[in-house]
Amino acid sequence: MFNIIENYIKNLTKEDVNNFALNNNINLSSCELDFTYNFVKNSYQDILVKPNNFNFSKYQDKFSRDNYFKIEALIKKYSRYL
Repeated sequence: MFNIIENYIKNLTKEDVNNFALNNNINLSSCELDFTYNFVKNSYQDILVKPNNFNFSKYQDKFSRDNYFKIEALIKKYSRYL
């Protein structure tokens, strides 16, 4: 399964990230989108290997308050599947 995710991440675009956010009622600013895209591209392996050790709160200043809480809820929702 890790190879499938790795291949997906390699082909991931900012548009993909933005569409996912919009589909989950999250309107990212351009700065938030840039941060999220770069974070996912560079850190996905750490999150997949140790999902319980991932501390999203240290990135709170990168997002608006509303977006932070929506993203945090998504992380909790999807981490159940890891």
